[in-house]
Amino acid sequence: MESTFSSPAEAALQREAGAAGLLTPAEDLDRVYELERVAGFVRDLGCQRVALQFPDQLLGDAGAVAARLERTTGSKMFILGDTAYGSCCVDVLGAEQAGAQALVHFGPACLSPPARPLPVAFVLGQHPVHLELCAKAFEAQNPDPKAPVVLLSEPACAHALEALATLLRPRYLDLLVSSPALPSPVGSCSPEPELLERFGRRFPLAPGRCLEEYGAFYVGGSEASADLDLDPDLSRLLLGWAPGQPFFTCCPDTGRTQDEGVRAGRLRARRHYLVERARDARVVGLLAGTLGVARHREALAHLRNLAQAAGKRSYVLALGRPTPPKLANFPEVDVFVLLACPLGALTPQLSGGFFRPVLAPCELEAACNPAWPPSGLAPYLTHYADLLPGSPFHVPLPPPDSELWDTPDVSLITGELRPPPAWKPSDDPGCLALTLRSPLELAESSPAALFLSSRSWQGLQPRLGQTPVTGAVSGRQGIAIAYEDEGSS
Repeated sequence: MESTFSSPAEAALQREAGAAGLLTPAEDLDRVYELERVAGFVRDLGCQRVALQFPDQLLGDAGAVAARLERTTGSKMFILGDTAYGSCCVDVLGAEQAGAQALVHFGPACLSPPARPLPVAFVLGQHPVHLELCAKAFEAQNPDPKAPVVLLSEPACAHALEALATLLRPRYLDLLVSSPALPSPVGSCSPEPELLERFGRRFPLAPGRCLEEYGAFYVGGSEASADLDLDPDLSRLLLGWAPGQPFFTCCPDTGRTQDEGVRAGRLRARRHYLVERARDARVVGLLAGTLGVARHREALAHLRNLAQAAGKRSYVLALGRPTPPKLANFPEVDVFVLLACPLGALTPQLSGGFFRPVLAPCELEAACNPAWPPSGLAPYLTHYADLLPGSPFHVPLPPPDSELWDTPDVSLITGELRPPPAWKPSDDPGCLALTLRSPLELAESSPAALFLSSRSWQGLQPRLGQTPVTGAVSGRQGIAIAYEDEGSS
């Protein structure tokens, strides 16, 4: 039975892993999954146990790929599916449970550094790109040959960007080609220090240049694909790109282009709305959306400190992949903050349907840190690691005596004046002194406790000492469908 907060039970039983009608032909497996490169990766490391991670839409090919790799390498392959969080992240925990010595990730990837060292190879796929149509579309949208433009693409089209740039460079003088920020192979040198790494991509900027000077031309999507509004990779680019620069998307199949200025403005407007909701919130739920991305524990502590400094209560929830039915069990929480990879943090915002807003860490930072944002920062940071100490974007909380904590602030949603934080960082030793209170005086009440007291049903009541003590008696026997004392029907 389907209700407001749950899906029908039959949906989980009828859902199939991988689309049977879209299985890759056997003669194309080597090309599509780059099995020769993967086999070389396994042989170079000398691994005997390798984990193969597939997203749901590619699980139909997992068995054939694993069997072919076992024949060519002689190593044992383990298929990882049904990841606890997002399939774009490397499932290092699943690989460790299988005793794998290396992991091969197939499909779209966020390219976030894993929390634990493990040799990883990424196979992003190779979507066909019609270079001539894309080059004509680029020329139509960029008539000025001196305008600075960056070539971007979805991960599966990254293989064609250099070929597209070769067609355009004779005319365009300031053309920049991005590339996926793949991790360096084990034992090799790190990427060149002059390469700027942002949005899961590397940009070979010339000395003295900055990314905010460039427009963008994004190759990705298809006419038959789902709405691009649900693409978290494109959304993080639109949110993080300089608002004053043009941003165009191009279909790799047809060369059809679209100006994304309106969509980017809509995403930024929603982001400002979420920041206002976070400022009005009293209770914040911190969702642990990853355990395999580096520095997730440090980021969780940072978010808790932010909420405490702004006078908000925070609760850490480990629920796996967030869904509307799961989060609807916590009505006392005003907003949720999903601590996940850059793609995973945006997915709930784009899908909608949640009882309470689901924010990214950057939005909580903007709401709780009165020193945010300083001048010169990008309008949106997509990875929680950019908020932590050691990052050039890190903004420490102001000192306790700063006037920023007492700056008047009016809610743009309710129109009311927000009170200053009830608690803020303090170095005053007097705050540790104890104050005598009467025995029946309530010293402190959390927002969650107040919410519970207002509910008509508060759960089972223990009634300790109020029920008589009786001897144990024999209970019912049988199963729920037919107890022995109910007779036959």
